[in-house]
Amino acid sequence: MSLVIAEQVRKIYRTGETEVEALKGIDCTIEPGSFVSFVGPSGSGKTTLLNLIGCLDKPSEGTLIVNGTDIAALNRTEGASFRGEHVGFIFQDFNLLPVLTVYENIEYPLLMVQQIPAKDRPERILRLLKAVGMLEQKDKYPDQISGGQKQRVSVARALVTNPKLVLADEPTANLDHNTAYQVIELMKNMRDEFNTTFIFSTHDQKIVGEAEIIYTLEDGLLTDRQVKGGNGNG
Repeated sequence: MSLVIAEQVRKIYRTGETEVEALKGIDCTIEPGSFVSFVGPSGSGKTTLLNLIGCLDKPSEGTLIVNGTDIAALNRTEGASFRGEHVGFIFQDFNLLPVLTVYENIEYPLLMVQQIPAKDRPERILRLLKAVGMLEQKDKYPDQISGGQKQRVSVARALVTNPKLVLADEPTANLDHNTAYQVIELMKNMRDEFNTTFIFSTHDQKIVGEAEIIYTLEDGLLTDRQVKGGNGNG
């Protein structure tokens, strides 16, 4: 079964009497284990679509099924629970908590979102720290590590809850060229190991070049879909 199924998804934002149609009827499917990029100019609807898939917002019209769940049918509490169980997020500004160590930042979703017992957390955290190459930095604070290392921690944090889906909004925007490639390769390796689906919203041609499926959005519409191989059978 497809992980994401969107059928005629529209999103309308209203401010007073003004309406802005951010998405104008999106149809797409995304399969488990995919490495997908949504591309397009600013204002094309990329981030809006990512927010809908991540259950941060609801479609105004249409059907959006994520991991077998109708997103539009969830209330706020149910949506938060769904995100905590099924979705990981990676941000361009890392969004690490400065008062927590690398280890504690990765632990945070297990503690606050999934309420995983203390005895069950270390093995999962240490495994991911090793996988992203940050085991030796686990006791450092975010201001003591580089931008690339922060994004590695963000990848580990996104994966620690064992999500089916990771959403990444411009995850390499604040990284230099070589570091960006290292982080992209890391995410692909993590996809291969955990069969996690990664969906990106990006302008970065490095990510676009590595994506297996590329959806192009323009003015709230999907205008192109390119499949380059890999697991891109959606």
